[in-house]
Amino acid sequence: MNKLLFALLLAVPVVSAKVYIDERFDGSSFDHWTQSKAKSDYGKWGLATGSSYGDAKINQGLKTLEDARFYAISTGIKEPVENKGKDFVLGFTVKHDQGIDCGGGYIKVLPKMDAAQFNGDSEYWMMFGPDICGYNKKIHLIFNYNGKNLLWKKEPRCEDDKLTHAYVVVVKPDNTYEVRVDGSVRESGSLQDDWEFLPPKEIDDANDKKPSDWVDEAEMDDPADKKPDDWDSEPETIPDPNAKRPDDWDEEEDGAWEAPQVPNPKHKGQWKPKRIPNPAYKGQWKPKQVANPDYKPDNELYLSRKPLAHVGFDLWQVKSGTIFDNIVISDSLEEVEKVLDATWKATKDKEKEMSSAKDSAAKDSDEKKEEDKKDEEEDKEDL
Repeated sequence: MNKLLFALLLAVPVVSAKVYIDERFDGSSFDHWTQSKAKSDYGKWGLATGSSYGDAKINQGLKTLEDARFYAISTGIKEPVENKGKDFVLGFTVKHDQGIDCGGGYIKVLPKMDAAQFNGDSEYWMMFGPDICGYNKKIHLIFNYNGKNLLWKKEPRCEDDKLTHAYVVVVKPDNTYEVRVDGSVRESGSLQDDWEFLPPKEIDDANDKKPSDWVDEAEMDDPADKKPDDWDSEPETIPDPNAKRPDDWDEEEDGAWEAPQVPNPKHKGQWKPKRIPNPAYKGQWKPKQVANPDYKPDNELYLSRKPLAHVGFDLWQVKSGTIFDNIVISDSLEEVEKVLDATWKATKDKEKEMSSAKDSAAKDSDEKKEEDKKDEEEDKEDL
């Protein structure tokens, strides 16, 4: 029996996870990335670790270098991503080393294209990552479906400090998804619920009209409530009892002095009858729902895309300095996490320590300058 079971196990094909791209920018160049020529003034890119890091080599990434610029750069995926029946998992890290005030930090996954003409109008399947501008600090997750870019109904907040953060999105064949930030699930749900991939199954019946006798006022005036006879006995304003005639008032020149008018605290205002439940109320009227002729079910939203052949950054940044790194696409979350564990997770604590030390040193320097300035001002006063 054991031999038979062993033979059966050997006969079962082993399906291994596949990694389509694993870009860590550890070399001395990024020549395999193509700078777009669709605009003549796209911002320049370079390799850098940033002001704080845990490991100079591991934390080197692709950095935006020029302020107030559009950016467009991409690279090909060696094997087009189709992975029917498997998960699609994308991970990458973002570090806003400049303390970004307004700009994108997202990545695009695209079908085959002319990389030299990559621009904001290029067709993509997914756009994912942080976007910051003033108080607007959110994670984008946009899908293209039948030629339309669909915005996420949710707007989870992104990280906005100067440290490196890991963003991961998982899309499953059953049309569910989850978004992870720094290893923790930030959002999850279904594609059909959280994006408008499909029109609604039912719509209002255009031929259904509200009946003329329909009562949709929940409350009414109480017919038994009457205004009291003395309600209007007090005027709305009265002379200010605290006002005094000025000593230099001349009645021959200025006329008879009158105190200014002030609100009368005894005035009751406009009378209104009490409101009571309306016995004729039928509720808020809504037209009947009918089947939407434009609705067509699609159980393969996840697969409604062309094979994916490129990844790229198409951004606008007011202040440059964002560093992108550790781009990985796989059909396995475990494989993506392996890359991020070996890069982001292995260095994040040391990066934070260096950043904290620099912040502390900068604070001490500012306090010293303030003390020196104060001493200088006191010396001038003594002279």
